[in-house]
Amino acid sequence: MGLFSSIKEWNKARQEKYLADMEAKGICPDCRGRGFDLYYPVEYYNTTPSVECPGCNGSGLFSDWTNQTGQ
Repeated sequence: MGLFSSIKEWNKARQEKYLADMEAKGICPDCRGRGFDLYYPVEYYNTTPSVECPGCNGSGLFSDWTNQTGQ
């Protein structure tokens, strides 16, 4: 079980670093500040739909992402 706990700790540290980087830049970690998701899961990729980011409601700001997700 030591291997799995090491992987879990590494992944948690990586996620925390990513969130800290996004907070320092002031951009949403879900859409990376774009305000929309380019690759929305669809059954067929005939078109590339763009949908507002659910994390920041399309603003691309970290503060809106924090308010929306409660983190």
